[in-house]
Amino acid sequence: MSTNPTPAVLTVVQPDEQVPLDRFADWLDGVELRIVRPFAGEDVPGADQVGSGLLVLGGKMNAQDDEVAPWLPAVRQLLVDAVERGVPTLGICLGHQLLAEATGGRVVVAAPPGREAGIVEISWRAEAADDPVLGAAVRAGSAGDRRGASGLADSFGTARQPAMHADAVVELPPGAVWLAYSHAYPFQAMRLGSALGVQFHPEASPELLARWSADKDDVDTDALVAAAREHDAEVSAVGRAIAQAFAAQVRGVRRA
Repeated sequence: MSTNPTPAVLTVVQPDEQVPLDRFADWLDGVELRIVRPFAGEDVPGADQVGSGLLVLGGKMNAQDDEVAPWLPAVRQLLVDAVERGVPTLGICLGHQLLAEATGGRVVVAAPPGREAGIVEISWRAEAADDPVLGAAVRAGSAGDRRGASGLADSFGTARQPAMHADAVVELPPGAVWLAYSHAYPFQAMRLGSALGVQFHPEASPELLARWSADKDDVDTDALVAAAREHDAEVSAVGRAIAQAFAAQVRGVRRA
């Protein structure tokens, strides 16, 4: 007689009501999602309480905005502890910046290149192909005959992905592996041990991008949404590949 194993638990820290899991809610296969909303007063768990994996989403606050979001130090410490314990971890946008800031990298608020918004060409470095999560994205969206966004010879193909940020990682933490870049911002993805950080938003649908851009005077929402819909087949294929590869990594751990 066969028995059904207990699903692996993935803890999702959602820093902002306006930045949900969106399409990742459907794409994270075979894991039980536990969503923590610190903006609503829910406690940030310790690394020994997250289960088999940790996902930290984006938010409108910056990675150093402890006065506005007094629970940010707890999230940064959680990320440090998760890396030390080898917990499969994914940080998206703010989550990527918090991971870098917490582990010895550097984040600049309102970085000089300005806001990166809409559908952005992400260039994979060769190291991304061997990454346990991004390797799937390289295979799903790679265009190996296209040069990278900066014309660099080390590009290992490109993929279009949603972006919406003005702050940025400008120095990687010690020991981090640089995985991807865009024309405006070099550190679009990195790996530090068990943790992957991505500046872009693989979870975001055209509808969510439209909501994010609606209050931004420097973004043409109509053009952004048109591009998001035009390229959604590629965007969603890469996003789904990232979600499914990360979920597989989480399922392989199964912590209580």
